[in-house]
Amino acid sequence: MPLRFLPKQKLALATAIYWFLLFYIIAALFFWFVKLRQQNEQMANYKLMELVADDPSYLQKVDKITTEAARKNTQFIGEGVTFFLVILIGAVFVYRAVRRQFRVAQQQQNFMMAITHELKTPIAVAKLNLETLQKHKLEESKQQKLISMTLQETNRLNTLTNNILISSQLEGGGYKFTREELDLSAMADKMMAEFRQRFPDRRFEWEVVPGLEIKGDALLIQILMSNLIDNAIKYSPKAGLIRFALVSKPAGPCIIVTDEGEGIPDEEKDKVFKRFYRIGNEEVRKTKGTGLGLYLCKKITEDHSASIHIEDNTPRGSKFIIQF
Repeated sequence: MPLRFLPKQKLALATAIYWFLLFYIIAALFFWFVKLRQQNEQMANYKLMELVADDPSYLQKVDKITTEAARKNTQFIGEGVTFFLVILIGAVFVYRAVRRQFRVAQQQQNFMMAITHELKTPIAVAKLNLETLQKHKLEESKQQKLISMTLQETNRLNTLTNNILISSQLEGGGYKFTREELDLSAMADKMMAEFRQRFPDRRFEWEVVPGLEIKGDALLIQILMSNLIDNAIKYSPKAGLIRFALVSKPAGPCIIVTDEGEGIPDEEKDKVFKRFYRIGNEEVRKTKGTGLGLYLCKKITEDHSASIHIEDNTPRGSKFIIQF
């Protein structure tokens, strides 16, 4: 049975068996070390008993036998310590590799559960809205509202599928990266206007310095900015302000996305960029997501020789900063 399908009880049993076998191997190593030392001492005693006391070279032979016995004891100690260290290093490596594999498998399983829900929800909503439009003659305002909701869900579905496909291609080296002159300011203005249209009930503010350009892949840069804004929307209260800034720094263009959510603990600030990683317990987490958005942000910034880091927003929330 693959490791990712093992329940926690079986993992605990496997861990217990692992530690039992490890201690058994170490105990066996010490047992044979003691036995070899005893055998060495017995052989030395037998050789000493065979010596003749009035032999002119008696003392030289005694010294030779005791020296050889001491040398073998030293050899046994050296070999024992070497095997012991090899066993410990191997045991630690195997244990960490298995635990890491289990964590990755668990994250992948959580991802599959999340992606199933994330895919079904927009499809179900869009289907329901279209069926409502088909079966009922609604007022123009209600029709436009349903159409707007359907577009939001299809945009959400499009973003989700893009994240999955691009993540897979970037991870496998199958994405053909292009470098072209991009008007970052125009792209940012257009994207923020689209987000305001898609989410009319959310508060957006943006500041974009005109004329800022970079060399990069247009699709990846769009996904980068979109994921940052989408992340701010997910983790901010509905009345919270989402700010986007594109400013010029001495090093180059800098993107700053600020939200007023719960914030990210310091110990989690680096972990959130890992693939499939999400803060909190997967079983009780309510925020939608797959754990790919920020991973893609990190990957895309690295591919564009840029950096991304998180700072605390004042008085609450998070601030994502990308420096090109």
